[in-house]
Amino acid sequence: MARQYWEQSFALAQDIQDVDFILVAHLQMGRLLFSLGEVVPALSHLNHCLALYKPPQYHPQSSIYGADAGVVCHAYMALAMELLGHSDQALRSSQEAITRAQELSHSFSLMYALSMAATLHQYRREETLTLERAEDTLDLASSYSLVPEITTGMQILRGWALAVHGQREEGMAQIRNGLAKWETIGVKLLQSYHLALLAETLGQGGQADEGLQALDVAEALMETSGERFWEAELHRLKGELLLIRGISDELQAEKSFRQALDIARRQQIKSRELRAAMSLSRLWQSQGKQSEARQLLAEVYHEFTEGFDTPDLQEAKTLLEELM
Repeated sequence: MARQYWEQSFALAQDIQDVDFILVAHLQMGRLLFSLGEVVPALSHLNHCLALYKPPQYHPQSSIYGADAGVVCHAYMALAMELLGHSDQALRSSQEAITRAQELSHSFSLMYALSMAATLHQYRREETLTLERAEDTLDLASSYSLVPEITTGMQILRGWALAVHGQREEGMAQIRNGLAKWETIGVKLLQSYHLALLAETLGQGGQADEGLQALDVAEALMETSGERFWEAELHRLKGELLLIRGISDELQAEKSFRQALDIARRQQIKSRELRAAMSLSRLWQSQGKQSEARQLLAEVYHEFTEGFDTPDLQEAKTLLEELM
């Protein structure tokens, strides 16, 4: 339904040649396709949006829910680039969003840019930076009363970061509280992603069965909403939780890792392909399949040309060295 609406709006915008309308249509198509897991075409729309964007003034007619369109575009481009494996470019785009909002002296746009930066750092598994940006967002949001989606999302990210940092009980409480608020608000988008964060933290505490239950809910929501940008991670995390549960689940875990790998490849989401390859390689390593594990991981790792200081690529490099 949403896709059909924005496709029709995009066609109309082009017919009437309204630049602001075309810009917003490109941006909304980019955001929609991103959520559907179609990240490559999403980035194309976002690039078109940016080409039409004319700074330096804030234009309400080309804003998205009150945030400057250029800020939103740069912020979404950062997430898309990160998923596609362009981590250095992603950081630059995220900083562009923040800088643009600061130059405008537009508080809501800055809050949006900071919240998306927190999300970017979570994608990269950078818990300290996730926590910093989430708290920056919440500090700025305290003067607003109409942004529960942003503040609740940041509470969940803060909870994830705290849990990863070792403050597991506090972090879990914040994630659960955020999910409950999200349910109250009635927003379905991003719930599968947030539930995946919950499942991950449950797994870290050895609560595999509860984590698997959270993933079951996440998968059901994904099927309802069509939101598939985190689909590969849902399957990979399922495999990891099955391994935590015990050796008897190894075959099913391998199936989940292969599903994650296939989905990431189909979606061309290189960063999640790498994670799936690492999970499968570790499993094969534990089974004595050193050669297969090394070949799989090396093929994926050597396709990257940037982002070698990110946790995932550093971890992949270490694992490759172990497999030599």
